[in-house]
Amino acid sequence: MDKTDTAGIFPTSMRAAPLAVAFREVRHFKPDDWLHCEPLALRAETLGWTIPAHRHEALHQIQFLRRGRAAVTLDGVAADLVAPALLMVTPGCVHAFRFDGAAEGLQVTVPSARLDRALADVPLLRERLSQTQMLQGPAVSEGLPQLQALWDALQQEFDTVAPGRHEALQAHLVLLATWLLRRVLPDAAQAQRHAQRDTLVQRFRALIELHLRQHAALGFYAQRLKVTPDHLSRACRAVTGQSALDLLHERMLVEAQRLLAYTDGSVAAVAADLGFEDAAYFSRFFSRRAGRAPAAWRTALLAGEVVAPSSRAPSTPNGD
Repeated sequence: MDKTDTAGIFPTSMRAAPLAVAFREVRHFKPDDWLHCEPLALRAETLGWTIPAHRHEALHQIQFLRRGRAAVTLDGVAADLVAPALLMVTPGCVHAFRFDGAAEGLQVTVPSARLDRALADVPLLRERLSQTQMLQGPAVSEGLPQLQALWDALQQEFDTVAPGRHEALQAHLVLLATWLLRRVLPDAAQAQRHAQRDTLVQRFRALIELHLRQHAALGFYAQRLKVTPDHLSRACRAVTGQSALDLLHERMLVEAQRLLAYTDGSVAAVAADLGFEDAAYFSRFFSRRAGRAPAAWRTALLAGEVVAPSSRAPSTPNGD
């Protein structure tokens, strides 16, 4: 995509301060709801086919333009989207659209953490989740029948209330994301470098599982992996979009959320289980990472406002 002046493409209202769109605004209210799928026209038509600049926090959105075209800006970069086309917008990316009247398609919105966990064992694909992706032309048209079938299956399951809906939606989502991410993989030389970084990051994650409750410093892990802390962080950022310390803290947060969700222990008990000597410090750590205090997060979970991580710990090879 070429960087161009967007003034001639989008009206002034589309270039205003971007809005942060919360998940509740795009939810489909069903008992096991965590993913939302809807036709593009549902919102675009009511807004005159113009979607103002906005961003989604902690959400991925995948859009399939089946017919028509759209003028798009992604973090200030302008482009034309011509059907058939596929767009994946990452959290925080400021995006805006102006569709033509013939535009037709679907979009799915999903919590980024869930998509990230679903691809945790496929780092070559998972690392692409941190980058907004746009596909059109032969990259889409050559696999169009399969892509259409994937979207149709996801939409049908979304519109159905049946046993196993939650698991089926996740399966359809993973298939759709895999279809997209396979088509934006790096070339062979890049893939080799990525594979080396992937291996290092996988070993780092395995060590985290072994030593999580010890609260070991980053230098401890780097020494075990025979690299410098800076090298470890660069590899983690290249593969996941997060620093090594962020991954370490993220894993601690997930474990804390599991304990809050699946045990009756008090916040102090959860803190002690995780190796925190000070429950108040644990609460501050949790609040910074989760956006609300542990007790408030547990209350939100019971109210269906947040989603608990899987109750099972990830399976990782021995990192030592």
